[in-house]
Amino acid sequence: MKNRSITTIAAATLLAALCAAASPADAATGISPARGFAPGQVIVKFDGQRFGRAVKLPLRVGVREAAAALRRSPRVDYAVPNYIATASAKAALASSGIPNDPGTLPAGLGVPGGWVSKQWNFLPWEGTGTPELPVSPGGIDAVGAWRNLTLIGRPGARGVTIAVLDTGVAYRSFGKRFRRSPDFTAGQFAKGYDFVANNRLPLDRNGHGTHVAGTIAEKTDNGIGLVGLAYRAKLMPVRVLDAHGRGQADDIARGIRYATDRGADVINMSFNFGCGKQVPGVSEALHYANHRGAVLVASIGNLGSETCVSPPATIPGVIGVGGTTEGGCLGGYSLAGKSIDVLAPGGGVPAPGCPSVLSGSILQVTFKNGNTRRFAVPSNYVGTSMAAAHVSGVAAMVLASRLIDRSPSASSIQSQVATRLKRTARSIGLPATLQGAGLIDAARATDPGT
Repeated sequence: MKNRSITTIAAATLLAALCAAASPADAATGISPARGFAPGQVIVKFDGQRFGRAVKLPLRVGVREAAAALRRSPRVDYAVPNYIATASAKAALASSGIPNDPGTLPAGLGVPGGWVSKQWNFLPWEGTGTPELPVSPGGIDAVGAWRNLTLIGRPGARGVTIAVLDTGVAYRSFGKRFRRSPDFTAGQFAKGYDFVANNRLPLDRNGHGTHVAGTIAEKTDNGIGLVGLAYRAKLMPVRVLDAHGRGQADDIARGIRYATDRGADVINMSFNFGCGKQVPGVSEALHYANHRGAVLVASIGNLGSETCVSPPATIPGVIGVGGTTEGGCLGGYSLAGKSIDVLAPGGGVPAPGCPSVLSGSILQVTFKNGNTRRFAVPSNYVGTSMAAAHVSGVAAMVLASRLIDRSPSASSIQSQVATRLKRTARSIGLPATLQGAGLIDAARATDPGT
């Protein structure tokens, strides 16, 4: 215990000096996207110590910079990254860190790992280029985020609850009409409510809510269908939209309060009111949720359905999300306005001037041709609804990463998560009224070295 204390105190003293000297640029480039070592720590051995020990780094201090700074001290025998070893065998995809989901339904069809060729939105946008894991210009590097959370023992945002306020979710089988999606399990759902039918069975009649929930937390590495972002988080289905995708403001306000009172950490709202509409009851409910620590995420609306960025995205305290394409460009449906905070994959045709013609949609398991008993991977889901789901999934992963200060003296959880998402986003070269802070990067957002 004495040696451990000496190591910790000595390292803390040196790292305090490093923090004072490090610039934001130093910290931002501290860890490679394709790193082979654990984030946020170095192995240090001080003169006179028998063994080196892992030392946790302060936030925004890069691993390589910290190791180099510690090595400059005459009191340090060595300081190196905490490198990761892999078994010396040709592993299956599921064992190599790439999920085995085949990308097809029914279960059992397709090649293990086939999701990679379909879910461009979850791929790294740089730094790999291997046959098993290619890069995608529109990807948000979910794979890197999964690795970050696995390293700290919180895989798939375990311990976080995300409320999906939508048309309901195919979360359970009921009677002859409803079946649970084959890529969900009963154990991944928290109790929800149907504010349209006023009962405790928020079952989807449309497919939109199931698709959104799939992006957020579809089961991953289960050999079925596709993958989801926060795949070990709890989903709370809250039905506030009817079978036609329409919902009343009072039902939505009640749904927000319900999710908040039952412990939702993130609330996803992939819907919009009309341009400029005043919804004070919804605003009050969102303020209530924000004050109690929920992270609020909403789509900004789609050109054609809306004419301007619309509530709830325009309400203070809500992260407003626009959409991008497979080519990493602004979606042709994404609107302009000052309430856009970040962009995320929404798929579809790019806006004029985009250098890429890639226009893949967002693929997840949901109803086949509107049939609540049959499931498929339809290719017609495009828009900021899909983009908001990505941000909710990554927000859940940020919460699970333990990079957010939840002490009583800290600033609001919502503002911390929003700030981190924006600070780690990458610009796509457009004005803030079109891109906000840019396209989210899940790996950077969950990396303690950035």
